[in-house]
Amino acid sequence: MYVIIQTGGRQQKVREGDMVLVDDLNLTLGKEVVFDKVLLYSDEVDDIRVGKPIVDGVRVTGTASGTALARKLTVFKFRKRKSSQRKIGHRQKYGQVRIDAIVAS
Repeated sequence: MYVIIQTGGRQQKVREGDMVLVDDLNLTLGKEVVFDKVLLYSDEVDDIRVGKPIVDGVRVTGTASGTALARKLTVFKFRKRKSSQRKIGHRQKYGQVRIDAIVAS
């Protein structure tokens, strides 16, 4: 069984037991997280539900299990003939969530 959830402006395919990286939601370790925006549900046999835009009666629960950092991105702006340049970096923070259950009614 798998579902496609929407979180943080992105869509992710998840199954029970998966570790998912989501945008940092200021989660504390061990706290339960509920994803209500389920876009597609499939039990991989015969039941496939596609939402318009969200599937009713399906939700995903998980447990916050830590944090992670993405690789560092370097942004360099250069303006020719202006004697101007700027170099900055960015490192995105993520929260790790372990998917515990997919509840479909």
